[in-house]
Amino acid sequence: MLTPKIINVATLENYKLLLTFDTNEEKIFDVTPYISGDWFGLLKNKNYFNTAHISGYTVEWEGGQDIAPHELYEQSTKL
Repeated sequence: MLTPKIINVATLENYKLLLTFDTNEEKIFDVTPYISGDWFGLLKNKNYFNTAHISGYTVEWEGGQDIAPHELYEQSTKL
């Protein structure tokens, strides 16, 4: 099964992403478990976190941090 494509991303409070997929599903992904260390720790800054955008098939931040598309889909919760 192919992972559905993200067609929209919005940042929410508490380091969550609202993801819309090409299947018309809307899901919430919690980024909190990823925010640690030098690389992903940068996401702790709210302004930086809010730079989330679609890049290809995934979500990426201005510094290049990203999360695998299948993880975004499989580990998110439906609205």
